[in-house]
Amino acid sequence: MRDRIVILLVGVLLGAVGLMWLDIGRAPPPEPRVITPRGDLSPLEETIIALFEATQSSVVSITTRAEMIDPFSRRRQVVPRGTGSGFIWDDGVHIVTNNHVVEGATGAQVGLADGRVLQAELVGTDPSHDLAVLRIAPDGDIPPPIPVGESADIRVGQTVLAIGNPFGLDWTLTTGVVSALDRELEEDGGRLITGLIQTDAAINPGNSGGPLIDSAGRLIGVNTAIYSPSGTSAGIGLAVPVDVVNRVVPQIISTGRYTPPLLGVRHDERINELAREQGINGVLVLGIDPGSPAAQAGLRAATADRSGHIRTGDVITSIDGQPTSRSADLAEVLDRHNPGDTVELEILRDGSEIAVEVTLATG
Repeated sequence: MRDRIVILLVGVLLGAVGLMWLDIGRAPPPEPRVITPRGDLSPLEETIIALFEATQSSVVSITTRAEMIDPFSRRRQVVPRGTGSGFIWDDGVHIVTNNHVVEGATGAQVGLADGRVLQAELVGTDPSHDLAVLRIAPDGDIPPPIPVGESADIRVGQTVLAIGNPFGLDWTLTTGVVSALDRELEEDGGRLITGLIQTDAAINPGNSGGPLIDSAGRLIGVNTAIYSPSGTSAGIGLAVPVDVVNRVVPQIISTGRYTPPLLGVRHDERINELAREQGINGVLVLGIDPGSPAAQAGLRAATADRSGHIRTGDVITSIDGQPTSRSADLAEVLDRHNPGDTVELEILRDGSEIAVEVTLATG
């Protein structure tokens, strides 16, 4: 009796399952879910999209190559070297990028946003600011240059956009803010680059040479490096400020190189450090170039007597009110001027502070 009841229950359950599958088979096929309207983009999103669309075509990708000798055949061959970014500077003939993007390369190609790839030749470089200029032969219409801003307008906290080609991913947009100003970067060769903009807009290998843009669509810097233990973005990117770019690039285009204005004094940071330990804060003048602006202004260099004792000469403590406690400070302040500018030096001479006017020359 009990076995019959169990068999009967199993039969009922199987029948119910069968009917359920029959119902599923007769059910209407599923349809896509109803789309929820997105609504308007936020004003910030609209601004960023508009800025990217207006600027994208003025940014380029750069692929470099180098010649090498095959160790087996001893034949010279051309091999890919690296990639980077750049942007159109003027009428489409000149491209601005980083010096380290093209350094050591024997050739380069520039890729435009519309897919065209053009051969480029090197106009010149300025390693001291990690800038370089390439020239291309326009093939049809070339996008317009990015409007240029000025460094005085840059504020910590303002929104910035970086466009470039990180890891070969062309025309990548990242956004962030200006995190700090007047940062320094020591390159592998020991060269110190000063006055850099720090940003948390993601910058990765391949972004080098691309533009840093403000919320008005103006160029405010050239992305040059990242500070990261891993070699990828860690929220600390550095860019050369636009005032430096706008001063250096025209001279590279004109002469093939950049020469800062000449004061004509020789100095050594190791000596400055020793002087600071003795309470002397400034740049010690160790030598003066004959006929230089410093010589014409009567600056005095350190001297040595017959017994070899050094007598301190002039110590430059500031230029136009800008302190110069280190050699890098002196170079940075001079770099903000042009040949022909007259500057006022504050000098410590024989224990007294004096002011001396000097007209800078061409280096």
